[in-house]
Amino acid sequence: MAENSKPKSGGAPPASKAMGDSVPAHKALDGIRVLDMSHVQAGPSATQILAWLGADVIKVELPGRGDITRGQLRDVPNVDSLYFTMLNCNKRSITLNTKTSEGKEIFTRLVRHCDVLVENFAPGVLDRQGFTWEKIHEINPRIVYASIKGFGPGKFVDFKAYETVAQAMGGAMSTTGREDGPPTSTGAQIGDSGTGIHCVAAILAALIQREHTGRGQRVQVAMQDAVMNLCRVKFRDQQRLAHGPLREYPNKEFKDFVPRSGNASGGGQPGAALRCAPGGPNDYVYVIIQPHVWDPLAKLIGRPELVDDPAFATPEARLPHIDEVFGVVEEWTKGFTKFEVLDKLNEIDVPCGPILSTKDILEDGSLAGRMVVEVEHPERGTFKTIGCPLILSDSPVTVERSPLLGEHNEEILSEIGYDINHLDELQSAGVL
Repeated sequence: MAENSKPKSGGAPPASKAMGDSVPAHKALDGIRVLDMSHVQAGPSATQILAWLGADVIKVELPGRGDITRGQLRDVPNVDSLYFTMLNCNKRSITLNTKTSEGKEIFTRLVRHCDVLVENFAPGVLDRQGFTWEKIHEINPRIVYASIKGFGPGKFVDFKAYETVAQAMGGAMSTTGREDGPPTSTGAQIGDSGTGIHCVAAILAALIQREHTGRGQRVQVAMQDAVMNLCRVKFRDQQRLAHGPLREYPNKEFKDFVPRSGNASGGGQPGAALRCAPGGPNDYVYVIIQPHVWDPLAKLIGRPELVDDPAFATPEARLPHIDEVFGVVEEWTKGFTKFEVLDKLNEIDVPCGPILSTKDILEDGSLAGRMVVEVEHPERGTFKTIGCPLILSDSPVTVERSPLLGEHNEEILSEIGYDINHLDELQSAGVL
């Protein structure tokens, strides 16, 4: 279970227990130092995962302002926004102006000090400051230099990308929404946080390879590429179109591209979101009808005659009028709440899930302390954040608050051999 504490200032957290067994005090990534030059969401989501897994993540921020999300979407005046605090847990913060000569020297020392550098600047930003991959590799041959960009090599390589741009250009929006409606983005941040998770995988692979070669390497992940990977099944269906209409889709007509199909799964088993009582905007349950559950399902909803009805008896017979099939089931679900439907359908092994709102999830007791974690912040007070979805039996995650801007300047400079007696001078010179 995740716990709360203030950001670490070196050393491993106390040993904890998992399922009754004693667990080593060390975290999975203890000893790995990450120089976090990233901002907004894609990079910070990656470095937060690394921090949760035990890496010492040093977040480098602009003096006086910091990560731009500290001030974006604020709900409490003059306090770091939830946007920032929920993406930067377990990190340390140092302010640094890398455009100054002293700032460049400190940055060079940090590069020597760290195992991984992560950045998601616009193309060429670090290069123009004199820190190309070649230069960084020369400073520290063992460092893994990870870059998140909007696009990979090609005609879009120098373009900027945001969440919905990545969804638009990665195939997600064209396949999301109703057939007769506009392309729609998903609420899940598959462009930003989705790319962050891909970046974590690449970084960990590079660190493992370093164990064999002794050398770091360049890691590059593009947001468009990550969204494409998450849309893999839609590209599967694009190629299947060459052999005729996609029978698993409820669409009546098919062109030469995968259509939007509402809430249909588009997979091997038909599914739909069905209305429930009392009829609110999220009073729905998503139901999947597998071949073997039709008999008990028809009996449960009070329509046993449909078991032997030629129009309903087999999956092949149901597909041409699948909307009617789900309409029959929906007449039954409308008489119960989504949680009552969940209980009744699970009793007969029907795959289903209620549509949970963000409010439902934050108030769900079964998620409290694991995926919904309360954290104490010195300026904000208590707030809730989403916990780590990765569970390691020997390395339980401790969720710690995000750092205040420049909170660890003295601590980090001391670690890289700087005389902290000159801290005031560096601040006055605009270096920190």
